[in-house]
Amino acid sequence: MNGDRFKNCFLPTPAGSSSTAIKLLIITVPLILVSFVIFVLVPRNSRYWVYVSPSGNSSTGNFGAVSEEVSTAAEAVAVSGEATLNRSTNKSLDVEAQVMEIHEFDETKEASLNITTNELNNLNISVTGVPNATISLNESISLPLKRNRRVRTKLDKLEAGLQRARAAIKDAKNSSQLLDPDYVPIGPMYWDAKAFHRSHMEMEKQFKVFVYKEGEPPVFHDGPCKSIYSMEGNFIYQMDVNTKFRTNDPEKAHVFYLPFSVAKMVRFVYLRDSRDFGPIRRTVIDYVNVVSEKYPYWNRSLGADHFMLACHDWGPKASFSNPYLGKNSIRALCNANTSEKFNPVKDVSIPEMNLRTGKLTGLIGGPSASRRPILAFFAGGVHGPIRPILLEHWEGKDDEIKVHKYLPQGINYYEMMRSSKYCLCPSGYEVASPRIVEALYNGCVPVLISKSYVPPFSDVLRWKSFSVVVSVEDIPRLKEILMKISSRQYIRMQRRVLQVRRHFEFHSPPKRFDVFHMILHSIWLRRLNVRVSDGNDVMPN
Repeated sequence: MNGDRFKNCFLPTPAGSSSTAIKLLIITVPLILVSFVIFVLVPRNSRYWVYVSPSGNSSTGNFGAVSEEVSTAAEAVAVSGEATLNRSTNKSLDVEAQVMEIHEFDETKEASLNITTNELNNLNISVTGVPNATISLNESISLPLKRNRRVRTKLDKLEAGLQRARAAIKDAKNSSQLLDPDYVPIGPMYWDAKAFHRSHMEMEKQFKVFVYKEGEPPVFHDGPCKSIYSMEGNFIYQMDVNTKFRTNDPEKAHVFYLPFSVAKMVRFVYLRDSRDFGPIRRTVIDYVNVVSEKYPYWNRSLGADHFMLACHDWGPKASFSNPYLGKNSIRALCNANTSEKFNPVKDVSIPEMNLRTGKLTGLIGGPSASRRPILAFFAGGVHGPIRPILLEHWEGKDDEIKVHKYLPQGINYYEMMRSSKYCLCPSGYEVASPRIVEALYNGCVPVLISKSYVPPFSDVLRWKSFSVVVSVEDIPRLKEILMKISSRQYIRMQRRVLQVRRHFEFHSPPKRFDVFHMILHSIWLRRLNVRVSDGNDVMPN
């Protein structure tokens, strides 16, 4: 009986029941109108989860797909009209391939939505414009991407300038020689004279150094200027007063200088004869901590665009007080020993100079090549592993090779250099020796006898064109090696010595292409080797 009643609802009604149909129509039409109004007026909000699979694939083209894989730590974020999906914690994904910014077309801004694991299992996502429609997590949707135009930061502009410098240096190799009123590098003393000249000019045009102001003398912003470590003090002083390369705006700086003196630390921080390196180590650590907490630049690059300079033997050891300082930063060192982790790609070898008066007065000079009767000369303390071997084989053994532990009374050290064709420069306790610079100053061809030593400015200068390199094993054959060099070749080498020594001369104020500019140029080249971004990324060039 009930079945017949429901069946009649779908059968044609007799004419006598037309009033019933009219009543039904009157009730149905308002309901339809109300539903339409509700549909139109309800705010069209939607949230989207976009996930790029570990393989880097999305659904189609510039679209993402909602994945079934959701980690237990996943969070959905919808802030300021943007939405991203956190990556699964158990997968190592490529950043560039996975992070996609997708703008929602919401008319309202909502606070972030945190979804727990249990809620994710039952999550349905409503789609605007489709009534009563939902999409579960195992279905996919496609969304149009809107790419923001990237705003160039100050760092971006600095990097763009460095890129132009790289291109100009590269082009210089195949271009004509540049004119220069002061000096034009030319000759076999340079690996690439034109590239060096262009690079030096680019450095002068745009290179800027920010010197951290933190720290007090004598350990900071101070250093020895009249000793074997004089390069430390003179460089610190020049950077503190220089206006050409120094900038007071860190946003304009290409590199950042940590102005501490290891030589002064040894004098004022280290407890003599204690053999405790801890105070020096803590001083370096504390200083890096101070500047890294006060400024954002150390943390931005983990020290890759920072540099230190030290001529003391303990400079390399001090640099490893902070692992990033030793590993990432540019270390300008006199003790450029590859067996002690000196890295020629990243670090800078600088000359050790003994400026006893702080000036060059009386240190530079010497006769021509034809007026040097002594074949080779050395006088100095016996320390380190190499010098005892040299004295054992040659002290008092040959009239043409003058090797002394102590000079006889009345004989002038520099006059002996100026009377010699070759000046022997064996390493002592450390690989560097001030005799290299002294030989150049006095027009004497240096003979480098060392192990694991990287000579100063080797990125620019071809040392074998104006010096002689002798291994420790060949010390017994020293005279034989020097005598095999023809007079013509020796004269060429001596002339090159006179030409390149301008790069080792110290001047106050500095002069173009002098030692101060050469040190800065080597640091400039290392900075060209890396690219720094605001996203804490450092990339080798």
